[in-house]
Amino acid sequence: MSTEIKVPTLGESVTTATVARWIRKVGETVAQDEPIVELETDKVTVEVNAPQAGTIEAIAADEGAEVEVGALLGTIGAGTGAAAAPEARPAANPQPGVNPPPPPSGPVARTGHAPMPAAQKMMTEQKIDAAQVDGTGKDGRITKGDVLAFIETPAAATAPAAPRAAPRAPRTADAREERVKMTRLRKTIAARLKEAQNTAAMLTTFNEVDMGPVMALRAEYKDVFEKKHKGIRLGFMSFFVRACIAALREFPAVNAEIDGDEIVYKNFVNMGIAVSSPSGLVVPVLRDADQLNFPQIEGAIADFGKRARDGALKLDELSGGSFSITNGGVFGSLMSTPIINPPQSAILGMHKIQDRPMAVGGKVEIRPMMYLALSYDHRIIDGREAVSFLVRVKESIEDPRRLLLDI
Repeated sequence: MSTEIKVPTLGESVTTATVARWIRKVGETVAQDEPIVELETDKVTVEVNAPQAGTIEAIAADEGAEVEVGALLGTIGAGTGAAAAPEARPAANPQPGVNPPPPPSGPVARTGHAPMPAAQKMMTEQKIDAAQVDGTGKDGRITKGDVLAFIETPAAATAPAAPRAAPRAPRTADAREERVKMTRLRKTIAARLKEAQNTAAMLTTFNEVDMGPVMALRAEYKDVFEKKHKGIRLGFMSFFVRACIAALREFPAVNAEIDGDEIVYKNFVNMGIAVSSPSGLVVPVLRDADQLNFPQIEGAIADFGKRARDGALKLDELSGGSFSITNGGVFGSLMSTPIINPPQSAILGMHKIQDRPMAVGGKVEIRPMMYLALSYDHRIIDGREAVSFLVRVKESIEDPRRLLLDI
């Protein structure tokens, strides 16, 4: 008796995925819970495990196919899989999103390949010319994700399908160049950041903070901290998380968001922490960060970083943030203007710690200084609130005792 392999629930607001890679092929033996296929969503790559031990009997969705939650990916049958059999394909009643595409009724894509069925349906409904959309599916076919990315690009919503601007002249090929298709994650990041720039009235305010007090406190207690908390290291990020939480309580608009014609104020802090992964920047969310202590914050951030590098972050960990922090200083950035992560209304940018001559008590001293940047949506946050928020963060970092006394 065969067991179906289906697309699992993919997380909040994610209903489709692309079959990125079949780890196991038809005829191969698999163990229960062994990863057999990778699905790529707009946010992360998800491994689908074998529901039972057996042999891969058939593959119903090829690599590059767009599939919906619950769709059939393939089947597993009993047996040892000693020899590979030809790959079977369902001839009738295929699952949504995985059936062979009909000939396109409209203009073909610029790639010369037909869109996926879900993509064709959406383009027909939205009256989108297939020649306007770049295909990233197998053999250059247009996926539903490609159409969504096109629709979410602000220019696409207002630009008429025809007439189109004159195509750019072909660039001269160079043997030293390599062309690689953008991943869905990279395209989604690009679309969301551009959306933030075009939708929010985004401004950035700057300040600088003397890191000396935090550095001295960390140097004094880091060994004791790590020993007591079983290997968790005391870093700078937990100080900034706690400083931001204190400031968000005082200036709740910085932790709020716009929903239509309403402002949604949140009586909690879900802190997004930007971390680098092989696929690009991701922002896992430290939920109820206002309820966590220093070791809990440091432990969670270290775990996020490790699992981001391993591609093991879960989908529900990448949504629901109310405020974010990004640290370009780990890459050597001295100053930047971070972009808001919608629907959030603000983001704090940390930067490189650098010794600079500063006037202290009428004398010039060399101090370890860091520039801070707060990008914010001026539609909901006034300049006074933004500047005051950043000043509160600065005060807490320059005198960490304020965090203990809640002042």
